[in-house]
Amino acid sequence: MLEKGQVDIYFLRHGEAGKRMPAVARDKDRPLTAAGKDEMEEIGEAIADSDFKFDIVATSPLKRSKDSATIVNKALKRKTGVEEWPELSPEGNREALLRRLARLKPDSTILCVGHEPFLTSAIGEVISRGEGGGGNVRISLKKGGLAKVSVSGFNPRISGELRWLLTPKQIKKLA
Repeated sequence: MLEKGQVDIYFLRHGEAGKRMPAVARDKDRPLTAAGKDEMEEIGEAIADSDFKFDIVATSPLKRSKDSATIVNKALKRKTGVEEWPELSPEGNREALLRRLARLKPDSTILCVGHEPFLTSAIGEVISRGEGGGGNVRISLKKGGLAKVSVSGFNPRISGELRWLLTPKQIKKLA
């Protein structure tokens, strides 16, 4: 349940992908494995069964993340598609992501699908009140893991709290 004016951000790490490719240009096209697809389908169904509603599903432009977001979006039966946000890529700019999130309407709920260590750094930035202390926060977001962060304000700095952090096994037990 959202408090008035609050923004709830859910951070989902993409599913299991094939082996890392040495060339960065090719690594962006690395797909989910068959097991990764199956697990993301289970996670998507569990999220849908738990009645999560998202105003936006945003994803990194990398294939493994886009595929994960698309699978979850389909399970949620959302009428709108997935939005590609370059800010969610592994080398994305956290400040640019926070500025984009600050433009959301109050009471918004968003699912951001991306990569490690970028997602945990972003979570750390939010819960350390935007004071650059994100690197001091230690969180483990497994592949297919989901975190909920409630943001109470963006000015003068982002301010929020980690509400929960779930492993893929815990998510699947929700259904």
